[in-house]
Amino acid sequence: MPKALTISGMVIAVLILLLFTLDLALGVPFGRASMMMMIMDIVFMVCGAILGYLSWNTYREIK
Repeated sequence: MPKALTISGMVIAVLILLLFTLDLALGVPFGRASMMMMIMDIVFMVCGAILGYLSWNTYREIK
């Protein structure tokens, strides 16, 4: 069960990174709005990267 949770954390991290990178670069799916939205995109990308790192690190320890 813990292995499945860490793998799902990595999948969610990749989806978060992909979603907010596309939003920052292309304006897809949320559209380009303002400077505040760009800052939020960057913050969410950092959070996705942190989640991915923590999930990967935990997966390595479980293995």
